[in-house]
Amino acid sequence: MGNSDQCWRGIPSDACRGPIRSEGRDVPMKKTYRIVLAAICAFALAAAFGMAGCSSENKPAEEPSGDEPSDVQDHEAVELQIFAANSLSKAMEEVQNLYLEDHGWVSFADTQYEASGTLNEMLGAGSSADILITASKATMDTAVEEGYVDAGTRFDLFTNELVIVAGENSELSNVTLADMASGDYTVAVGDANVPAGNYAKQALSTTDPACWVSADGAIGRESAGKEGTFEGTPLEGKVTEGSSVGNVCSYANSGDVDLAMVYSSDVYRFGGVKIVGTVPADTHKNIVYPAALCADSENAEAAQEFLDWLFSDEDAIKIWQEWGFELAA
Repeated sequence: MGNSDQCWRGIPSDACRGPIRSEGRDVPMKKTYRIVLAAICAFALAAAFGMAGCSSENKPAEEPSGDEPSDVQDHEAVELQIFAANSLSKAMEEVQNLYLEDHGWVSFADTQYEASGTLNEMLGAGSSADILITASKATMDTAVEEGYVDAGTRFDLFTNELVIVAGENSELSNVTLADMASGDYTVAVGDANVPAGNYAKQALSTTDPACWVSADGAIGRESAGKEGTFEGTPLEGKVTEGSSVGNVCSYANSGDVDLAMVYSSDVYRFGGVKIVGTVPADTHKNIVYPAALCADSENAEAAQEFLDWLFSDEDAIKIWQEWGFELAA
């Protein structure tokens, strides 16, 4: 019986299966497919894992990214609150902006610029600050006595000069204290809370006849320049007192008065006025701007760093000088 007859009759026989020759031996077809497919899959998986491993090994480790410079990341952010005499406003704004360029972790709260006496009143009413800079020794003395500042941190920061000014279109020039004692001019000075006004009254008490009389009879440097009167003097009825040096300058600028007595730095700061005379330094107390850390400051270290920088950085010093301030010796 032939092979075909055996297959037709259902008789099992290897002859019914067509042999597949592979490398000299017969392998059933389905088994061959399985072996080949398994080999392909194994190779593909091995290649995939190999590529993943290479990718992982060759990829550089990611470093923490940040937009802030490293020096900023190394410091804790701090906000400083400064109380400063009104006459410092323009210069201080420039100096603060300069400081922020290299101290990105520092920011400044809304700096309060007021008459020095008003700053003390604010601290006494419960306002908080890190730094106090006044425009007179007397107002800083009060801050120390009242416990508003740390007395151990106090130092004299700037000096200034008392001058006589007139509106920039005025024809007046070369005016002296003696000229003011003639009673021929109307005058503006700061009130009791304005240090420049205190110095002006001290100087006016030295003229002959005196243009201002202290309540305690003290004259010139011996006077506080606060309690007193213009009554009975050549300037009686001719003086306008302003609550800030800005107001005092505006009276002269507008022509409301003939003359005003302010700091030389105020001429740079406000404009609209010109210097027509200089007040002799020996007629009033020395004009200094003391600075100190406030007693309740929560940022004492950062505040001290700023104060130290104020009078040591060359670019900051140039700004102060451009606005009419000189560092105290």
